Amino acid sequence: MRPSQYTDSDCLLAPDRMKAAELPADFKVPRAASVLRHSVTESIRNAILVGRFRPGERLPERELCEMTGVSRTLVREALRQLESEGLIHVIPHRGPVVDRLLPEQAEGIYQVREELEGLACQLFAERATDEQLKSLQSAFQALKRAFAQGGSLEQLSAKNYFYQQLLDGAGNEALTTTLRLLNSRVMLLRSTSMQAPGRAKKSLAELGELLEALAARDGRAARKAGSLHVRNAARVAIKVLRETQAAMAAE
Repeated sequence: MRPSQYTDSDCLLAPDRMKAAELPADFKVPRAASVLRHSVTESIRNAILVGRFRPGERLPERELCEMTGVSRTLVREALRQLESEGLIHVIPHRGPVVDRLLPEQAEGIYQVREELEGLACQLFAERATDEQLKSLQSAFQALKRAFAQGGSLEQLSAKNYFYQQLLDGAGNEALTTTLRLLNSRVMLLRSTSMQAPGRAKKSLAELGELLEALAARDGRAARKAGSLHVRNAARVAIKVLRETQAAMAAE
């Protein structure tokens, strides 16, 4: 574990459950006390995921305070949470820095994702109620609208919401908890793959095939479609990471 100047254990896990339409246009945070810390964490996380802060870049507290409109105390609490999620790390005498995923790390994450999400698709096909299937189909339509009209933040949020509906319908608490432990890094890789030219269109086509298998209650076909979707995303994201790594080595 990396050394950290943050030791407060009073942090909240913050899986992205917000619909695309509910996201603010910028990174300013609503000031309702009961959700403020969660909102600050989510705001900084989203800023990282859409490239406002790049891998290896410092996260100056003053800039984060100006971006979110909250105090240093709340920003520091959010940074502690993001460090626990593996999205940032703290360098002594330099401060918090956005973590940089290596291609080898991404490969490991995608291997786990393929197995777990494939299982989630199979379980959804076998267990989900008709109402849960309708919710997933609605989430897919929202995802299509976000890809057609929304920005990168709306697209990422819509994709995350789709997966939340999928996991809810799978009905396996252990599976959901395990994937949430990887949530921030999964979202970072998802953001990386979605930015690749042509990937959004292919992603929608793959998810459309998955929905057909789910609607048919075909667990085997659903698992195959879900696994294929993850493998294709992995191929794109890891290619981007390798190209970035090579460009950095050449500088």
